[in-house]
Amino acid sequence: LLSGLPNYAIRSLQLVQNAAARLLTKTRKYDHITPVLASLHWLPVQARDAALLVIPSINKKIAWLQSIAYHAPYLWNTLPLHVKEASSAENFKSRLKTHLYSLHYSLP
Repeated sequence: LLSGLPNYAIRSLQLVQNAAARLLTKTRKYDHITPVLASLHWLPVQARDAALLVIPSINKKIAWLQSIAYHAPYLWNTLPLHVKEASSAENFKSRLKTHLYSLHYSLP
């Protein structure tokens, strides 16, 4: 859903996410937001886009679904085995979120 959005739109979404995080945690406006997002286990909007939804521009005339068909197997193959071997959809989502969180916040 975020793929192809212009930077100003992603920035606007990030501002909304930051405001929501500050509201929930009662953080002041001028405090750094990265630790707040990390404490909530929220990925920044741009990290979500970069991690999952970036679609390569193979050719501008190729349909969006064809691009997904190209990129989806690549993304699947880059996932660690423990994420791919999840026993249920809920377990997969949880492991995927933990994996993306650790990539973005540089956790071991």
